[in-house]
Amino acid sequence: MIVRLNKKYGNYPDLTYGEYYVVIGIEADDFRLLNDLGRPYLYPHQLFEVANSQIPCDWITETGEDGEKYAYPSLLNREGFFEDFFDGEEKAITAFWRVVNQQLIIAAEAV
Repeated sequence: MIVRLNKKYGNYPDLTYGEYYVVIGIEADDFRLLNDLGRPYLYPHQLFEVANSQIPCDWITETGEDGEKYAYPSLLNREGFFEDFFDGEEKAITAFWRVVNQQLIIAAEAV
């Protein structure tokens, strides 16, 4: 899935207007992506227009009680994964970068 920041937002200086970003996860309809600093943060989906809506077939996708979407690659789809990542746990960091590199290759082929 690829999204594009649809306007300048002062609250999000780590994103660039008009830039395309590869979505690496979806939580309650919001997008987790690598920002301009290379950090995997969660951003409101309303900030973006969807350029390519294809969610990889190997992602685990669920729908919440209110119809919101959750989707992640299987290696990143566990409770507390990103807490472990930001706490510097080596297994989480290794798994994260393996998945992100694969997603970036897939996205590059889609463009």
